[in-house]
Amino acid sequence: MNAPTVKSDPELYPPIFRNFSMFRRSYDLMESLLKVYIYKEGEKPIFHQPELTGIYSSEGWFMRHMEGSRRFLVEEPRQAHLFYMPFGSHLLQTQLYVPDSHSHDNLIEFLRKYVSTIAAKYPFWNRTDGADHFLVSCHDWATHETWRAMGTSVRALCNADTTEDFVVGKDVSLPETNVRSVQDPARNLGGRPGRKRTLLAFFAGQMHGYLRPALLQHWGDDPDMVILGPLPPSGSGGGSKGKKAVNYAQYMKSSRFCVCPRGFEVNSPRVVEAIFYECVPVIISDNFVPPFFEVLDWGAFSVIIEEKDVPRLKEILLSISRPRYLALQTGVRKVQKHFLWHDQPTRYDLFHMILHSVWFNRVFQLRSSPDGASTVGR
Repeated sequence: MNAPTVKSDPELYPPIFRNFSMFRRSYDLMESLLKVYIYKEGEKPIFHQPELTGIYSSEGWFMRHMEGSRRFLVEEPRQAHLFYMPFGSHLLQTQLYVPDSHSHDNLIEFLRKYVSTIAAKYPFWNRTDGADHFLVSCHDWATHETWRAMGTSVRALCNADTTEDFVVGKDVSLPETNVRSVQDPARNLGGRPGRKRTLLAFFAGQMHGYLRPALLQHWGDDPDMVILGPLPPSGSGGGSKGKKAVNYAQYMKSSRFCVCPRGFEVNSPRVVEAIFYECVPVIISDNFVPPFFEVLDWGAFSVIIEEKDVPRLKEILLSISRPRYLALQTGVRKVQKHFLWHDQPTRYDLFHMILHSVWFNRVFQLRSSPDGASTVGR
């Protein structure tokens, strides 16, 4: 709380942080102090088997790096500050969900049995009611399913919806990253400089939910923006599948703003894709908590618009001055390092930022609850 003032750091860009000195102090303490124990219980494929490609791959990359960490892991659980429950929420769904059943009860019960197993074998869950345990889950359903079984733990979730069991101050908003290459997750990184981006705004995607059709209805024919449904598939005049992917990336690389509207849920991989291609994200998703909200100042590198203001989208974007836009785009380029996966983790990368937010929220839980137990539901 009373961290020594730090005004600069060659590895970091202070304007993108809410409180740069506090972040630096907290991060340094994490590196020097934090110890994590990973439960060995749980069988593959749901446990201990990271998925490293696709839109749910954040949970897999974190699992891979956490299980391979030399700095943070301990074999003796009594030395640990935090306890990681290493399961994949997407594999949980693919392995256990009964198609067309519209019921998640068996998935919730599976997680409950897992908690019962570790609580019976070890004293740690019951010691704090699970408050020093954490999970990292990116599937849309994980917010609801883990709330019923593991809601007292610190949950890093892609579906960070404050109206759907996400608890601000305890849970962590997990970036949804669409990794296409395991060998080079940062392949095709970057885009045009801000001064050379000619297109005002871009969106293309499935018409999920109510907001995206409204966006297309209002702005689909605007000459200064490219607002589309799904890009044409192979065989319909849109070129090959590879060409389609290049077009999408090139639009992001040459647009000043990349529109990131909610779909069925509040989260979207476009937020991280925009940062990846150095395009200023325009987040249109009420009740969405942006990733690492506890430490990052999203006003320094994004534009956040209320859903009701979709008819004013162009007016809002055009009202942003050229110097302000260039400052936002600089913020995007500087924050980018915090949203990247690497084959081997590096300081301040996505793995460390996720772990830091888990650590940060747990520290402040302890500060507000001296016994260390969860206050959720009390």
